Amino acid sequence: MKIPSEMPRLKGYRFAREIVAYAVWAYHRFALSTADVEDLLAERGVIVSRETVRKWVNRFGCHFATCIKRDRPGASDKWHLDEVVIAIRGKKHWLWRAVDGNGDVLDILVQPRRNAKAARRFLKRLIGRFGAPRVIVSDKLRSYVKPIRELAPGADHRAHKGLNNRIEGSHRPTRKREKLMGRFKSPRQAQRFLDAHDQINTLFRPRRYQLSANSYRHARSDAHDLWRHYALEMTA
Repeated sequence: MKIPSEMPRLKGYRFAREIVAYAVWAYHRFALSTADVEDLLAERGVIVSRETVRKWVNRFGCHFATCIKRDRPGASDKWHLDEVVIAIRGKKHWLWRAVDGNGDVLDILVQPRRNAKAARRFLKRLIGRFGAPRVIVSDKLRSYVKPIRELAPGADHRAHKGLNNRIEGSHRPTRKREKLMGRFKSPRQAQRFLDAHDQINTLFRPRRYQLSANSYRHARSDAHDLWRHYALEMTA
């Protein structure tokens, strides 16, 4: 990734802004560990420790995710909701995820329960940000019924496992990273990482099978241009 070297230096940081931004991008864009990113930077003459890379990812991943959420186009009025189990320190937690009709991740929320209270919390968070949808597609979990009826009474709720295939694919990158990281260490760490990871992947992984080669290259170029602008907005 070529980020102009004339970017102002981050206050209190030894390395240039573009190096920090590149490390965060490489970590989230590809299935890499912090040690892998350390090796990539070393090959480019930048000597940092994997712990430094980890701190950069934790500190600035949320910054890029926030910028992407801020500038993303409006979500479609059809949502797909699903929840998948993740193990954290030997205990079950549930990752609640929502994607829109285009397959873009709207939001995720890590919760210890899979019940009506958890469904209400997640749905309230979504509606507060995007407004009520026209259609909500979920699996047959009964916990969705009452929260949807109360928070989005005008929505057409379609509870059918076969209709929710669009969101099933969005769980795959999570499983890949979970395996690579040796499972998540805490709900807070999982929430922080996945919130950034899903948004960055939404920006840099357009549905290539729907695009011509030229359209894909334009989409990729636009994504890198946005990343440069977001790098300039980074603050220490």
